[in-house]
Amino acid sequence: MSTTEVSRTLFRTMTKVSPEVGYEVQMPVSADVSFATNQFPTYKLGPDNQILEEVKVDTDGPSLKEVVVQETSLLSEQHKRLSVRDLASKFDKNLTAAAKLSDNAKLRDVVSLDGHVLLKKLRDALEYLRGQMAGQHKEDMEKAISMVEALAVKLTQQEGELIQEKYEVKKLATYLKQASEDAKKLVNQERSFACAEIESARAVVHRIGEALDEQERILQTSGNQELMELMEEVQQARRIRLLHQPSKVMDMEHELRALRLQIQEKFTVTLKLQKQITMSKWVEANKLSMYELSGSETLGSIIRVQPHSAEALDISKCSVQWYRLSSESNRREFISGANKSIYAPEPFDVGRILQVDITSNSQKAAVTTAGPVDPAAGLGTYVEMLSRKSNTEFSVVISQMNGRNYSSHSVHLFHVGKMRIKLSRGWITKARDSYSTSMQLCGFRGSGTSAAKSLFWQARKGQSFVLVFDSERDRNAAIVLARRYALDCNVVVAGPDDLASLHI
Repeated sequence: MSTTEVSRTLFRTMTKVSPEVGYEVQMPVSADVSFATNQFPTYKLGPDNQILEEVKVDTDGPSLKEVVVQETSLLSEQHKRLSVRDLASKFDKNLTAAAKLSDNAKLRDVVSLDGHVLLKKLRDALEYLRGQMAGQHKEDMEKAISMVEALAVKLTQQEGELIQEKYEVKKLATYLKQASEDAKKLVNQERSFACAEIESARAVVHRIGEALDEQERILQTSGNQELMELMEEVQQARRIRLLHQPSKVMDMEHELRALRLQIQEKFTVTLKLQKQITMSKWVEANKLSMYELSGSETLGSIIRVQPHSAEALDISKCSVQWYRLSSESNRREFISGANKSIYAPEPFDVGRILQVDITSNSQKAAVTTAGPVDPAAGLGTYVEMLSRKSNTEFSVVISQMNGRNYSSHSVHLFHVGKMRIKLSRGWITKARDSYSTSMQLCGFRGSGTSAAKSLFWQARKGQSFVLVFDSERDRNAAIVLARRYALDCNVVVAGPDDLASLHI
């Protein structure tokens, strides 16, 4: 039997025309029963004659449960991003909505109660009709009664769901009411905090304004005071300018210059006197010594130690050591290797005083030159002329090589360049090396008549030469040029142990 047929059968049972009487019998219905719709709901039979209600699309809006779930999710999402005032307003709106939902639930309770009353009266009517019918109509009445009973069960289930929804609505309303109260408290608390912060900010702004006004007054007062002081200074300067004529100022400047010159001259004279006093002390000491120095105290000459009295021992039996002395101090610099009775000054000795210690047995004597070593005449001009070339060659003869006498007396070329020094003979190179800290170059500190024309050159460790030049000027020029080029390469080239005395 289809759903339409079942509906028609139920309708006929309620409004059936009696064949005996001939008029339509209307079943009594309670006056307090209200129907949700104007037509009877549509049902269909499922498996095992189970009555199933057709699902209709609710065009009036979502169900109560869906509304509750939706509002709860919206509250959870907006709780984190709404302000306190908006949150309180939202809680009030939701509380009103929950009250409306509660009213709707009450109306549905009334409708459900009316449905139970209607189903009970319908079942009684069907029982009454079943007792009066027989055959196929009686079976239809039994099926109708079973359908009514199924509808009663369905209505009971819906009532259970309605009770659960009602409980949830009440719970939500309580939660919203409490949340609304908490929100109102929070709004009041935040409002009080905001008012306190505003008052504090106003007080700070007021204090800052007072401080700025005070600072402005102080700056204005100090500015006026400084301006007055500046005006007084300008007026004082004008008075001084009026009192002093320009000619007097010029006279004072000339007098100051004359005084500076006199002070410089007196300082120079004082230095000369100090040097003379020191020299006189050394001369007196030399007179008392048993030895004396002979030779010119000039670069390019040879200074010899010789006995001054008959009591002096032979110089060959004594140990000798030469020293450099500064003309401004008594500090002595040890000259390594200068332990012979003769010494040829080199460019490094210019401006220095030479002193020699003679030791024999237990006696010790010291002899000093009469003055500092003077530079050679014309050497500076000669060096400047040679420095214009990129490479300068000097003719030399090897006297010693690696501390031993050199037998050959052939002429070699000593090349002094801006980056390196080379010793060669024709195409054969004896030694060549760039300027470095291991290189040593100085005047020869041994004995011999050619000491003033000889120099000592150590190209690298383990390779050294004693070279004899054609003249004293070439030897001194080669030393000055090599040291100048080495300084351009940030290297100091000197004799053995001379660097130690330079760093003292």
